Amino acid sequence: MDLLINLEECYSNEDRMIQATVADFANKELSTGISDAFEKGYFPTKIIPEFANLGLFGISLPKPYGLELSKLAYGLICYELEKIDSAYRSFISVQNSLVMYPIHEFGNEKQRSIYLPKTSSGEWIGCFALTEPDHGSDPDNMETVAEKISGKWVINGSKAWITNAPIADFIICWAKTSIGIRGFLVNSATRGVIINEMKHKMSLRASVTGEIVFENVELAEDCILPGTEVGLVAALKCLTQARFGICFGAIGAAMDCFETALDYSKNRRQFDKPISSCQLIQADLVEMYQELTKSQLMNIQLAKNSNTKNWHIQVSLAKRNACRVALNVARSSRNILGANGIMLEYKIIRHLLNLETVFTYEGTDNIHTLIVGKYLTGDNAI
Repeated sequence: MDLLINLEECYSNEDRMIQATVADFANKELSTGISDAFEKGYFPTKIIPEFANLGLFGISLPKPYGLELSKLAYGLICYELEKIDSAYRSFISVQNSLVMYPIHEFGNEKQRSIYLPKTSSGEWIGCFALTEPDHGSDPDNMETVAEKISGKWVINGSKAWITNAPIADFIICWAKTSIGIRGFLVNSATRGVIINEMKHKMSLRASVTGEIVFENVELAEDCILPGTEVGLVAALKCLTQARFGICFGAIGAAMDCFETALDYSKNRRQFDKPISSCQLIQADLVEMYQELTKSQLMNIQLAKNSNTKNWHIQVSLAKRNACRVALNVARSSRNILGANGIMLEYKIIRHLLNLETVFTYEGTDNIHTLIVGKYLTGDNAI
């Protein structure tokens, strides 16, 4: 919906066109069947070629490997995709920020020329394997190791909660070596790689998630991403890119909840009048509208600041804000719909359940709080 303070004035003509194009595509092609995919727990892979045809892979990468669109354009794409479902934004976020970005940023030209055309066309899907069963917020203590043996790298360990792993053609695996944490390109079909889909999720059900086990996986020496010699910093730079997309995406999901609740309140009659005329309902709607507007303003400024020194801290602040606002909006919206709020046909419960995961992944709320807290005080919290 149009916002009272005309946020679109902050967008370039290209940004507006891109948002309108993706919104039209999402409403026509993605909304149909998403409730079924959520309920049955599968990702509609048939949509991948359409994502590629629309240019949604390599959005912000420089040419010739990407479209070189603005950060704001990328954010608006995430916003429109997550208005439909978090699974779509999550899929695009992984392919762009956690697969194509690290290959371009930390790979050599040979690796770029092999992987980026294939990922840009959607022929190859990748995943980003950092989180482990016992190490989420403290990746520096990961237990997956890569040893150099007879001119080859040998990887042993396991990863968990890896988005797109069950459908990935290759993995960017982060492992400890004798010279620090490094990133490796691993073909999913390599001997010793075992990928199991994680079942029984009650959130992000339309997104596929996997556990990956590496059992004496042998890799050629040139499978390492040479730019990851900076260590864990490289992985964290990738996460910052993904978190940026979440800032916009979470607010997209929340806006869909708000618009659903607003429309419902105008049509739902109790005591011979629409519930939108009730003071308490209007108070909830205004509160949601206000917080969504403020969050979008923060996100727009975040996109403009992408080349500033402390951008990763700004992203933490915006991600923390967006996820909190989104969950509050989803809960208030569900309340306005009453019992209908838990029905999939009204979408809100699906967004609400998804946002419980978005609140946690790519850095928990607590971790982002500590990042901003350190910036403010100069102290590492204990």
